[in-house]
Amino acid sequence: MKNKEPLILVVVVAFTLLTYWLVEPYAHSVMHKHVESENFAYADLPALTKSGDAANGKVLVTGAAACIGCHSITKDGIPAGMDAVTAAGSYGVNPPDLSNAGVMYDAKFLADLIKNPAHALNVAHKFDAAKGQMHPMIAFAGAGGDVDQEVADMVAYLQSIAVKADELTPKMAFEEACGRCHSMKYENWTQIGTKPEFKFEKESLAFDIKVLEYQEALTKYMGKLPPDLSMYFRSRNEHFLSTFIENPQSQLAGTAMPRVGVTAEAAHKVIEHMADAGDTKRHERESVGKNVMIYIIIFAIFALLWKKQVWRDLH
Repeated sequence: MKNKEPLILVVVVAFTLLTYWLVEPYAHSVMHKHVESENFAYADLPALTKSGDAANGKVLVTGAAACIGCHSITKDGIPAGMDAVTAAGSYGVNPPDLSNAGVMYDAKFLADLIKNPAHALNVAHKFDAAKGQMHPMIAFAGAGGDVDQEVADMVAYLQSIAVKADELTPKMAFEEACGRCHSMKYENWTQIGTKPEFKFEKESLAFDIKVLEYQEALTKYMGKLPPDLSMYFRSRNEHFLSTFIENPQSQLAGTAMPRVGVTAEAAHKVIEHMADAGDTKRHERESVGKNVMIYIIIFAIFALLWKKQVWRDLH
């Protein structure tokens, strides 16, 4: 028996590694088909061919393009026309603040979104203009000049007011790209924002009612309530999340979830926030894990030496 122990250990380790490296990934590949990433290139969208003028873009965004009729731009002191719940009742979902759109979203996506929202968002199957199914965001048809130039100007304006890419935090990225449709209960995040600490229960209940009203409008708009994302990083792998964010249709054909058009860097930050929410101790655990492994190795060496000593005494 003594001589067989190393062989038994090798067999156990081999089967453990086989399960971890082959069986588990195979199971994931069966449950979720593998989709190749397009590296957030959005190759189906037309390239921007004009150099934008931010000053003229501001005039268009705040004037002829009528963007501020639905969107706030807090960076320029422009508030929302209505609260989130009322907006969701009108449009199905609360239109985003445009302050950081220029850093969050790909420039080609922004340009196509302005001209053809259903196409840019990849939800033309849901909004068929021929059947009178119009997307709630009104397409910009131009203000009397070169439409492509005007759109380029608007994109340039949005890029000029946004924070720098390195200033965009994972939390900001998540709230911008996902937070108006998805909750994250472990982060105390609702579709209308972080739930505050209330002094009185009736105030807390009043906030909860607003969330429910928003969710009711969102459910009607989307067909079903988008899931809470608190634990999604732990139930899906990072590649799945990345390709799903890039193009939901690639993983779930026919879904009502729109393509959000974020840049690769913004998508990475969204996933990083999801990882932090799903495992709040992950950084601490990774640090402690190294020390634990060192301890286990040292303990195993001493255990082996002790075992040899015992066998030596027995003989």
